[in-house]
Amino acid sequence: QVQLVESGGGLVQAGGSLRLSCVASVPSDRTFSAYSMGWFRQAPGKEREFIVAIRWDGTGTYYAADSMKGRFTISRDDAKNTVYLEMNSLKPEDTAVYYCAARSGVMAATVKSYPFWGQGTQVTVSS
Repeated sequence: QVQLVESGGGLVQAGGSLRLSCVASVPSDRTFSAYSMGWFRQAPGKEREFIVAIRWDGTGTYYAADSMKGRFTISRDDAKNTVYLEMNSLKPEDTAVYYCAARSGVMAATVKSYPFWGQGTQVTVSS
């Protein structure tokens, strides 16, 4: 089992920035670098939506939309078993619970493709 813990959420004004972190605990016979990681978010009353994923070896990323690519940046530090989501120019519509997720192998963009999830971290953007 992979355990994921997100942090870094909070209240920020529109136009501000946040950096979310997700620390992974992986089985002793695996390494963090074996997992592709994704970030999702879920706003009240809405379905969980994909934001971005990073390949298991860090050589590729996939964003849900070009609009997100300009404001959100995913990165990983395998030495720290951590994936990050840098968010800039935040808007009130970015308000949501943000989740990281892990899967073995290639990147994916659907909720059902990821077997391992964190508990989420709340991001609230005020206008």
